[in-house]
Amino acid sequence: MDRSRRYENSLIAILFFTWGTIFLGRMSQLYLAPYFAPEFHLDHKQIGTVASALAITWAASTFLFGVLSDRVGRKPVLVPAVFAFSILSGVSGLCHTFPQLLLVRALMGAAGGPTWSTMTALIEESSPSDRRGRNIGLVVSAAALVGLAAAPVLTTQVAMRWGWRSAFFIAGIPGLLMSVLLWKFVEEPATRTGIHEKPSLSEYISILRYRNIWLCCFGAAGFMSWLFAVNVFAPLYITEVAHQPATTAGFLLGASGLGSFFLGFLLPSFSDRWGRKPILLLMAAMSAVVPLAFLVPALYLHPFVLAFIAFIANSGQGIASVVLVLVPTESVPAQFRATSIGLATLAGEVMGATAAPILAGALAQRHGLAVTMWLAAAGSGLLFVVALFLQETGPARAGKLAVKPRIGSNLPQQPDAAG
Repeated sequence: MDRSRRYENSLIAILFFTWGTIFLGRMSQLYLAPYFAPEFHLDHKQIGTVASALAITWAASTFLFGVLSDRVGRKPVLVPAVFAFSILSGVSGLCHTFPQLLLVRALMGAAGGPTWSTMTALIEESSPSDRRGRNIGLVVSAAALVGLAAAPVLTTQVAMRWGWRSAFFIAGIPGLLMSVLLWKFVEEPATRTGIHEKPSLSEYISILRYRNIWLCCFGAAGFMSWLFAVNVFAPLYITEVAHQPATTAGFLLGASGLGSFFLGFLLPSFSDRWGRKPILLLMAAMSAVVPLAFLVPALYLHPFVLAFIAFIANSGQGIASVVLVLVPTESVPAQFRATSIGLATLAGEVMGATAAPILAGALAQRHGLAVTMWLAAAGSGLLFVVALFLQETGPARAGKLAVKPRIGSNLPQQPDAAG
């Protein structure tokens, strides 16, 4: 195995655990809500507001620091962001009032957002085209293994034994270690070493000419509406409406997250060969099954059956790989990879991860928590409709890679990505 392949494998391993720890810190609040909400006297709308505060700052920083990393490099942005996010994750356990928690989680979003756009751009630039989907899918699926499978079990078990504050402290520790590993071992991608000219503002704006970018923004909104409606409100629905203990909620969501891990790297790998569009359509349909299954009372009499359904249907992390990373970066020139990721994520976070939890929380106050699961299914439906209109970008199906013009040249209208 040559050095470049060894470095690629080492990079993917480091970024896998880094992204897993980031998502552990982000999602821990959702699983710990049944523990701290009574202490802070929070209602459903306030719980949704805390999640939305993190999402809106995450959205803005993902885009802004994505643009910055396109100009100054990936590593100078990524390492400080991981370190700051991990510190703030632990600080969440020191909060004693709702405003304090709201502020700390908003600052966490500002620190965590840059990790997404810079990390995924780093993977894309360090991977050959025939392994791009596999590598992106593998790293992104860490969010499912750590943040969606291990986190609900870990955080609820720690909170039950030592309190929710200890759970927040523990969630922040792994990220500190990963920031050190990133600083020591990660190299700036070779594809960026020859870039000296900086894109102008008009060139950044020009990526809006590409039809796939607009479609990915709407698709991201549907996906994140599904993701956060499920993860914010499913624990509350399972405990308050289905009258199951918090540990059962953790078990069911953990099984769902574990399934998302396996599908999260398998399906994007298949998209390298079969195309991004058909795989995205399949994943959108599958994801709708998860919230709808939670609405079936009879399934709670057979929790292992419900856990199995959630396991085989949760394709969320695969969706993130395709609609937030692979299609945007393959639809624009190479100089704007992190910017395209940041733009799609910005739209998704604002419309899906910010507005959807607030809307779902308000609707839950008036119509009950079941409506939040229907809202999640509707998000999957929106993603499916959007995917129907995407232009194929996968190298095996499109017949070529995205056009990568030199900085300063007129950006071409790509027939496979531009409208």
